Amino acid sequence: MPFQLQRITKRVLIGNGLRYSCQRSFVTSCKGVLLPRFGGPEVLEFRDNLNVPDLKPNEVLVRARAVSVNPLDCRMREGYGRSLFEPLLPLILGRDISGEVAAVGSSVRSLSVGQEVYGALHPTAVRGTYVEYAILAEDELISKPESLSHVEASAIPFPALTAWRALRDTANIKQGQRVLVIGGGGAVGFSAIQLAVAVGCHVSTTCEKKSIDRILAAGAEQAVDFATEDYEASIKGHFDAVLDTVGVPDTERIGINLLKRGGHYMTLQGESASLSDRYGLAIGIPVSTAVLLKKQMQYRYSHGIEYSWTYMRADAEGLAEIRRLSAAGKLKVPVEKTFPISQARDAHEAKDKRLIPGKVVLEID
Repeated sequence: MPFQLQRITKRVLIGNGLRYSCQRSFVTSCKGVLLPRFGGPEVLEFRDNLNVPDLKPNEVLVRARAVSVNPLDCRMREGYGRSLFEPLLPLILGRDISGEVAAVGSSVRSLSVGQEVYGALHPTAVRGTYVEYAILAEDELISKPESLSHVEASAIPFPALTAWRALRDTANIKQGQRVLVIGGGGAVGFSAIQLAVAVGCHVSTTCEKKSIDRILAAGAEQAVDFATEDYEASIKGHFDAVLDTVGVPDTERIGINLLKRGGHYMTLQGESASLSDRYGLAIGIPVSTAVLLKKQMQYRYSHGIEYSWTYMRADAEGLAEIRRLSAAGKLKVPVEKTFPISQARDAHEAKDKRLIPGKVVLEID
C-alpha cells in the first residue's frame, strides 16, 4: 500500500463547539508480529490483520522498512515486566524502527508525509515496532540520514539513546574525562564508547576478544578481554563515569572501585521490573525505590560516588546528536544478520541460542 495517505480528522462535539481530536489514515490493518502470551520464540505469531489505531495529535504513522531485535524484546517475550504487561496482552514487541512517514497527527510540525525517519519507542510501549505500520510520538523520531540504509538506521536509536541518557543525561560527561564501559561489545556498550569518544573522553572497556579490533577502531584507548584477562588489574587508573551493561555483583563491585570520588556508576540492570514481577506493582515499586535509595546512600557515604539505574527514554536533543554522529559515520551499530519480519520466531530463536552474537534486524517488504 502506498504511503502517500490522506489525512482524515474526526471532530468531537464538546459543549457548544467542535474540537479536533484524533486523525485516521486510510490504513486500518497491517502485517505484524503478535505476542499473545509469554514464552519461547514459538509463541510469536505473524499476522496480516493487526489493527492500526487512530493517531493522537502528537503521533506519527510510520511505514516500517526495518526494525531491530533488542535484548529487551527477547526478555519481554519471556515475561520480563509481566507485572506491567500481562494485563495488557496481546502485545507487539519492538522498539527501534526505520521507515517513511505515512501520516501525521494534527499537532506534528517537524515531520511530513513521505519523509524517511528513524527512532525508538519507550521501553514500556505496548504497541511496538514489529509491524508494517507503527505509531510513535513526534519526539521519538528524526529524519534518517541519506547515507544510512533502513537496516543500518534501525539498529541505532534504542541502544544509542540508552547510552546517551546514562553518559550525557546522568553523568554529564565532558571532554578530557575518563569513561569505563563494562561490556563494550554489545549495542549499548558500543554506542556508549562512540558517544564518549565524540565528546573527547578517554575510553576504556571490557569486551570479548573478537570485539577488540572494532572497539579500538572506534576510538577506545583500551579494550580488555574479560574472558582471558584479570580486567580488574588490567584496567589502569580511575574513572569519572562507569557504564555497566552487564550488571552482575562482580562488575558492580569492580566498576565502583574504579571510580574517582564524585564519579558516576550507572547500570542497565536496575531492579524495578524484576522486583515488581516478583511482588506485584503495588509492593515492587516501593521496594525497588527503597533498594535504589539504600545503594545510593551507601555508595555516597563509602565511596563518594553517585549510583543510578539507567533506562532509555525519548530525548529530542539526544536523537539530534545521534543523527549528527551517525550521518558523519561516527556512530554505528553493526548488523550481523537480517530476517524477513515473517521469520521473527527464527530471529528470536537464533538470539536465544546465541547463534548470532551481533545485531539482528527484521526487514519489512
